[in-house]
Amino acid sequence: MKVLVTGVKGQLGFDVVNELTKRGHDAVGVDVSDMDVTDAESVNRVMQKVKPDAVIHCAAWTAVDAAEDNEDKVRLVNAVGTENIVKECKALDCKLIYISTDYVFDGKGEKAWLPDCKDYSPLNVYGKTKLEGELAVSENLQKYFIVRIAWVFGVNGKNFIKTMLSVGKTHNTVRVVNDQIGTPTYTYDLARLLVDMVESEKYGYYHATNEGGYISWYDFTKEIFRQAGYSTEVVPVTTEEYGLSKAARPFNSRLDKSKLVENGFKPLPEWQDALSRYLKEINYGAD
Repeated sequence: MKVLVTGVKGQLGFDVVNELTKRGHDAVGVDVSDMDVTDAESVNRVMQKVKPDAVIHCAAWTAVDAAEDNEDKVRLVNAVGTENIVKECKALDCKLIYISTDYVFDGKGEKAWLPDCKDYSPLNVYGKTKLEGELAVSENLQKYFIVRIAWVFGVNGKNFIKTMLSVGKTHNTVRVVNDQIGTPTYTYDLARLLVDMVESEKYGYYHATNEGGYISWYDFTKEIFRQAGYSTEVVPVTTEEYGLSKAARPFNSRLDKSKLVENGFKPLPEWQDALSRYLKEINYGAD
């Protein structure tokens, strides 16, 4: 199978190309210098040349706070860019996996969001534009997977774990919010699931994060420091006490993943295990 992967220089795209290659698929990874998703001509030229059987669309504007001051640019990448890809997928009759986010919901309550829930109410520009991308996919294609993820970390690029390791090394105490609840997603594990999906025809909406229960960012940080062998004290604070964020964040990022098992997909391993493997991968941890 020939699969085009956008955002190959990002955390997820990097791992997806590796997983596809490992399984013997013809993976074509592109980034903005190869195919600018915001430019319809660029997308048309590359996709008509590659003629993929499937596209795994990982490219996105993901800087949540910066998005608040750059709405037009963010919409161009997350919504218009996705529309351009959708148009070519339709012309080539190829599958599309669109990577989305729990930010399409308002994050209220304590119930886990179901993948087929349509109660969209994004709180920020990033969430709004990712939802616009979702709708471009669902309203124009039949052969699609919309996969919502949360709290992503991978080898390639910046993420929460790398930030905490850096801060924890130079500070005796770290303040971390304890009223935003969700589950982390390791891109290495997610890549395996996405390739399982693209090899199938079980289309639709899915939620995919690591297993191991719902936690706060405070809980996550405590486990990061424990596994890394740090003695840094983690102080729990509310989102309001923490302040500073330009974009509103959802308090409830719980994603219900039961549909994966119902449709025969293997869930991601527990997040504690994912963290352990990740720290080894980036040469961190208490030996």
